[in-house]
Amino acid sequence: MSRTVAVLQGGWSSEREVSLMGSGQIADALRTAGYDVRQIDVRRDLAALIADLTPLPDIAYNALHGPYGEDGCVQGVLEYLGIPYSHSGVLASALAMNKPMAKHIFETDGIPCAPHRLVTRAMFDAGDTMDFPYVLKPLNEGSSVGVRIVRDAADAACIGDAAWAYGDTVMIEKFIDGRELTVSVMGDRALGVTELRPLSGFYDYEAKYTDGKTEHLVPAPIHAEAYALAMDYALRAHRALGCRGVTRSDFIYDDSDGEPGSLFILEVNTQPGMTPLSLVPEQARHVGIDFGELVTWMVENAACDG
Repeated sequence: MSRTVAVLQGGWSSEREVSLMGSGQIADALRTAGYDVRQIDVRRDLAALIADLTPLPDIAYNALHGPYGEDGCVQGVLEYLGIPYSHSGVLASALAMNKPMAKHIFETDGIPCAPHRLVTRAMFDAGDTMDFPYVLKPLNEGSSVGVRIVRDAADAACIGDAAWAYGDTVMIEKFIDGRELTVSVMGDRALGVTELRPLSGFYDYEAKYTDGKTEHLVPAPIHAEAYALAMDYALRAHRALGCRGVTRSDFIYDDSDGEPGSLFILEVNTQPGMTPLSLVPEQARHVGIDFGELVTWMVENAACDG
């Protein structure tokens, strides 16, 4: 008898569409591999979710992104129900999603981060930030949702209350004008380094999910020492947070003074995208793992923390 996999998709965060872009092909790949697949559109109704999960599946593939799907909340529900699930557990998910806490853990493990600080909206509006340029980030969002590069006072003045819907506390981070790199980790193995070259602006939400907006270079054309260090940092960050399954770590690489340059970790994504433009499937293909094998591995390595 084939095992039943519930694919949790959608959700109600700002990344709902990202989840829906990838969940269909995940479900198709699992059906092709012989699993009995149920796709569940998760809404903000816990009783409905539990009803949709009944009878309980053998495994849950968590294809959700953003708050409540990526931050340990739905993982806690699955733990309570005893359903093994893909990707990281409750604690690792919560730590990775909270940018300040994740940076504290990275720095404790010797992984360099860009200088940063937390400020309230009142402090920001009063100009209590840091020297320009800097990056303004929500504390608990993914896919670059809400991220703004603030280059001067005019940029800062444009971010009024109506333009900011991500809480009263924000993170400001020194802007490093470097190359964008990303590294996927699968279990205990870093797969490779990709350089991302947006054709305009920076690697924001539109650049990530619109075809033709960003050039992906894999393997990244960087110094061999920097390449190896990025792989090492990604694996160390994955372990430091206590992640399992697949993650993706994003970096800025400053080679303005020549190579090998300096690497700064930005974040670890515990629920990396699985859309046609996503980076984890691309890096997996680069090392000979096709999409079906990747998704099957994630299901076969599903677990509960308890």
